[in-house]
Amino acid sequence: MRSLSFPNSETASRAPVRRFLRTLDGVPIDSVYEPAALVYDAGRPPSRDLVFVVAHGFTGDLERPHVRRVARVLARYGAVVTFSFRGHGGSGGRSTLGDREVLDLAAAVAWARELGHTRVATVGFSMGGSVVLRHAALHGPAAHEGRTGAHVVAAHTDVVVSVSAPARWYYRGTAPMRRLHWLVTRPLGRAVGRYGLRTRIHHREWDPVPSSPVESVPLIAPTPLLIVHGDRDGYFPVDHPRMLAAAAGDHGELWLEPGMGHAEHAADDGLLRRIGAWAAAAAAEGSGGIHTRDLPIA
Repeated sequence: MRSLSFPNSETASRAPVRRFLRTLDGVPIDSVYEPAALVYDAGRPPSRDLVFVVAHGFTGDLERPHVRRVARVLARYGAVVTFSFRGHGGSGGRSTLGDREVLDLAAAVAWARELGHTRVATVGFSMGGSVVLRHAALHGPAAHEGRTGAHVVAAHTDVVVSVSAPARWYYRGTAPMRRLHWLVTRPLGRAVGRYGLRTRIHHREWDPVPSSPVESVPLIAPTPLLIVHGDRDGYFPVDHPRMLAAAAGDHGELWLEPGMGHAEHAADDGLLRRIGAWAAAAAAEGSGGIHTRDLPIA
């Protein structure tokens, strides 16, 4: 197992915990839990019962610098679980581009709850952004699915943040997406993904085709939902977040960020702090029956 270097873990009791989780279909998922940071923002300590579960984008993994940066910023507001999707990094299996990945996220959420956290905010980027939407639709507030060891735990989320996600499948309207389709559909492309990008891609097409993000969004209510997208996203133009926001109706919020590009690389620390503060407020107020529409945009 590769090692990770985590700054600011000053005591053994606050050291990160690394574990391979097992999904419902038997795939080992490399995961790390980090307690909330000792340094925090706005004079308020991070929530003890809130945990962020970060779902990275395609070709990312939990050791990538941009994923570590996201975790460091969100740790100012609560504990953080990062993990590598199947086919990425140290996890097993092969990537299905957002289909079976909902099982990976469910395993990570279940582990976070087993560790004692009563509120979970899922934060996903690009492919991970589509996964958090589909996961929230499949695991409603009353759902109790996923198994860790001998304990059945809740795999649902209390707050959903989707950043730079597509609204619909098979989109090829931009040059980066046409390159991505070549990568995943051609044998040579999958070889480039495996050896050049450390991403093992499944060769089989979807059968059946999973529900799209825009089809999933209406099923998320009343769970608070934040949709974040850059107006200079080179992969998915702004009609994607607008479709998602329209499908969410009154229970969701849309932040269309001026000058922002795509996913984790384009999300600066200021935006990540706003996301962390929003999610912490939504989780706290949601426990009292307040929905996203009642929360101000940071």
